[in-house]
Amino acid sequence: MNLRCVLWSALLGVVSLSVHAASLAATDWTTPAEAAQFRTTPSYAETLRYLERLQQAAPGVIRLETFGSTPEGRPMTVVVASADGMFDPAAARAAHKPVVLLQAGIHPGEIEGKDAGLMLLRDIAVSGKYPHLLDHVVLVYIPVFSVDGHENTSPYHRINQNGPASMGFRGQSQYLNLNRDYIKADAPEMRVWLKLWQKWLPDFLIDVHTTDGADYRYDLTWYTEDPHKLDPAVSAWQQDAIVDHAIPAYEKRGHLASIYLEFKDGRDPRLGLVNFGSGPRFSTGYAALQNRPALLVETHMLKPYATRVHAVYDLVELMLEQIGAHPAALLAATAKADAGTIARAGEANARVALTFKPDPQPTKFELKGYAFTLSHSDISGSEWIRYDPHTPKNYTIDNWNGLLPDISVAPPAAYVVPAQWTTIIDRLDAHGIRYRRTDRPLTIRAEGYQLDDPKWASQPFEGHLMLRDFSLHAVPREVTLPAGSAIVPLDQRAANVAIELLEPQAPDSLLHWGYLDAVFEAKEYGEPRVVEQLARDMLAEAPALKAAFERKLHDDPAFAADSRARLAFFFERSPWYATQHVGAYPVLRLDAAQLQQLPAPRHPPAGRGNPDL
Repeated sequence: MNLRCVLWSALLGVVSLSVHAASLAATDWTTPAEAAQFRTTPSYAETLRYLERLQQAAPGVIRLETFGSTPEGRPMTVVVASADGMFDPAAARAAHKPVVLLQAGIHPGEIEGKDAGLMLLRDIAVSGKYPHLLDHVVLVYIPVFSVDGHENTSPYHRINQNGPASMGFRGQSQYLNLNRDYIKADAPEMRVWLKLWQKWLPDFLIDVHTTDGADYRYDLTWYTEDPHKLDPAVSAWQQDAIVDHAIPAYEKRGHLASIYLEFKDGRDPRLGLVNFGSGPRFSTGYAALQNRPALLVETHMLKPYATRVHAVYDLVELMLEQIGAHPAALLAATAKADAGTIARAGEANARVALTFKPDPQPTKFELKGYAFTLSHSDISGSEWIRYDPHTPKNYTIDNWNGLLPDISVAPPAAYVVPAQWTTIIDRLDAHGIRYRRTDRPLTIRAEGYQLDDPKWASQPFEGHLMLRDFSLHAVPREVTLPAGSAIVPLDQRAANVAIELLEPQAPDSLLHWGYLDAVFEAKEYGEPRVVEQLARDMLAEAPALKAAFERKLHDDPAFAADSRARLAFFFERSPWYATQHVGAYPVLRLDAAQLQQLPAPRHPPAGRGNPDL
């Protein structure tokens, strides 16, 4: 090809690009919510049609993928956006680009994140407003997490919310609240979300909601996990990127933002703020276990829907701008946190906090609220608060949001899950936790727990009767494990997730959620006529037992009046009960020496996966 042909070809290319750009500019890219002046929000089908248009217009920037399906059979869609068509997690990691996971509609009545996301993707991909926003960041965007809940729409789902006209339902189609499901992973939607998380392993999570409760002047409140729940590097990054930079920039755009406002008593905001109690069942709490910073966004339900959507748009855009300007800082923080978790497995004095308690020292907080009145209600018999949104008023109140570690444990070198406890192993698989299977029966000595005095909740929560309380003490155990038992080493980046699942006292442990209730059930019993004789024999042989029985009769009237309880007193102290191992927690703990003593595999496995022992 001669020089004239090369120049002519280049000129035609420029003309073609100009025509294409003009064509895009001429196209109406108004989102459905904008077209409705934010009175309504689009259906899922309308949402996908708009995203498909964006993908067709900018295939090198936007890609739609299906990552699962709902219980009612609807596809779950994720959008991957990158300035240079980097749609693969391995490529993003190789290019040292942070991955930001933005999700909307986990509570589908709180749907600002969907409409803000459509607007922002348009302004990145086709309008030219933010053409370089994703130069150094990959955005993974879930427009609607709870799709079935989104399509279950009604004007009457959220009683205290100012639009849109019809809103999705808080639960998915099986009546599960997905934002209580991260660690237990009951819902099919959560199972595929966990696969998506493991595929991309995001460096930062943004989860968009709408609050309810009190009235105040802020159009948006936000929450990040307490520093005591985070690796120091992750906590420092959150403080710098979110608190010191993104939030001030957000307010410069004319917004008013606050930390998340959970009032000690919603009937009187002057009584102060408390921490709402986030944990691994919630998005930000789960991200903390995974050594990832996360931002919970809560727009204010009484502000107009348009205001709320633009509030989300601006904060998400500013967060992407902040991360894109300093990508190495986020990557360094998450890498340091992961490395620290892996290295902790070899530290003799390591401790991991399982529960947290309020810091007894509050700070002062200036609440930008409204005037209100309190009056006694003859209906409820309580105080009724009524706000006057025409009269702004500030209140200096106490803020007890700070947390301190409470119950903590020394993590083992590894956990052992006997093969028959498939419910536990299934959850390890769901969370991508690495383990090895034994290839033959093994008799091991390890630390176990004995659990007694269980007490359950009286009402179901998320389909479970939670185990509220129990007593616990560590005991040495010798156990013969069947082939196929799981050895879960803690020198892995997901170790904190394993600890939360397997340590009984962790608030979202499988034990607390009621998956292991059978360990408290005796399966063999003694008939009353038989235990009557057993009790007499035992009393004759053990004077100390006789004294204990008489003390209990004296001190516990309910026990004294219950013939079954009186006979159980003796049966539960007999060898016929002891051999049932009631209350024996099935998961065992290995120290480093015990882990090293496990026999080498007979046949080392080929390829990747969970190697057999």
